[in-house]
Amino acid sequence: MSQPQAGIAIALAVVATGSAYGQQPAIDVAQAYPTKPLRLLTSEPGGGADIVARVIAQGLVAGLGQQVIVDNRSGIVATETVARAQPDGYTMLLYGSAFWISPLLQNTRYDPVGDFLPVTATNRFPNILAVHPSLPAKSVRDLIALARNRPGDLNYSAGGAGSSTHLSAELFKAMSGADIVRINYKGAGPALNALISGEVQLIITSAISLKPHVQSGRLRGLAVTTAEPTAVAPGMPTVAASGLPGYESVGMTATFVPARVTASIVQRLNQEIVRVLNKLDVKDNFLKSGVETVGNSPEELAATMKSEVSRMGKVIKDAGIRVQ
Repeated sequence: MSQPQAGIAIALAVVATGSAYGQQPAIDVAQAYPTKPLRLLTSEPGGGADIVARVIAQGLVAGLGQQVIVDNRSGIVATETVARAQPDGYTMLLYGSAFWISPLLQNTRYDPVGDFLPVTATNRFPNILAVHPSLPAKSVRDLIALARNRPGDLNYSAGGAGSSTHLSAELFKAMSGADIVRINYKGAGPALNALISGEVQLIITSAISLKPHVQSGRLRGLAVTTAEPTAVAPGMPTVAASGLPGYESVGMTATFVPARVTASIVQRLNQEIVRVLNKLDVKDNFLKSGVETVGNSPEELAATMKSEVSRMGKVIKDAGIRVQ
């Protein structure tokens, strides 16, 4: 997320003026919730999740009547901290889809199902499938046909094993039968630069990173990876509709609380966060930065997680992907 961070920050600067998912018994808390500031843990400062967290934290003050403090933690520390927090509704997690995908790739000291309750999905980060202009592929169908005719000849860039760029491309590879080869780089930024320079032929990465290069003609954007067309990339077809039915790969951020928080508190937090996300200025400024707002129910978020774990779990297992 290093390249799009500045763009998101600029676009969002104006914003600064019992769930069925858990089976453990709930712990009762004071009915007057909340009576003190809340803490919202997220990833490192400046990243997409951090910026989303700060917009939501500020927006929650009016509805909850309490300050919401954003607490940045590196890597997996945020998830483990929230998993072990007192289940009183005063500690929340806002994190990307790596939260529920990471346990498929490596050993983690948290269980995304058993240790947490979902509150709501907050945002989606659409990806774009792009190729170098020198590649004679003007559509997804062209690319698949070319890759099948030249097995092992086309390379895609990935920002590390298990990264979004890696898993999105492996899903494309598995569904299309295209024999494309991963070239690993240290992060999404270097992976994108490798495509621009012509070291590799294709990439699937965030729309907010790719759009400037597609608009300038340095890269050719073939399709967005959302299930339906998105205002993030107006006029661009989806991968699913232009050659690979059923394909979808988007980044997502979502909020969670520790297991055993009462259903009434989960519902209150859901209502307040969704209210913030539905504000027109928030939706508009996120969209200008290439990010969609979501705001759904705990049950819908739980269903998304279950579906993604099942779908990506097969891809990860079949490809033998493991993060050490």
